[in-house]
Amino acid sequence: MFARTQRLTLRPGWPEDAPALAAAIAHKDVVTKISRAPWPYTEDDARAFLTRRQASADSALLITTLDTGTPRIIGCIGIHPEGDAHELGYWLTPDAWGRGYATEAGQHMVQIARHALGLKRLRAGHYVDNPASGRVLSKLGFTPTGRIEPQYCRARGHEVLCVKLELDLDIARGDFRLAA
Repeated sequence: MFARTQRLTLRPGWPEDAPALAAAIAHKDVVTKISRAPWPYTEDDARAFLTRRQASADSALLITTLDTGTPRIIGCIGIHPEGDAHELGYWLTPDAWGRGYATEAGQHMVQIARHALGLKRLRAGHYVDNPASGRVLSKLGFTPTGRIEPQYCRARGHEVLCVKLELDLDIARGDFRLAA
């Protein structure tokens, strides 16, 4: 699956992306804000991620931009089966923070969830020490469930409090048009 936004391309990752992916994610400030990535993050970790077997309902896409004139990986976004639901997750490399890329990519992933995957609801979460992610999720239409639960962070090696949110995809609110 591929998607184009005004400034981004969302695309599958390939094994040859391992060096660029590792360079983009291998920042302690990134991996300590997501649950599954190890620290330190190596090229071998990137290769394992890129070659893993994915479930049919699992859609992880690299976020690339042409802001430097050539395509470069600035993050990853995906929808993953999580128990009885599907969860949206994402990360961006630090030099891409504060530019609206997470919101732009997220808008398209919400539409992919709604229209391509036929999902009715998405869940998401952010660690309490990452309120910027909460603001992105709010812009996408996610609302707090009222639950704050411990969630294991592999990079930190312990549980961290995580704010849980959800998005009802049957509601027209936040219905963004996909780029042609």
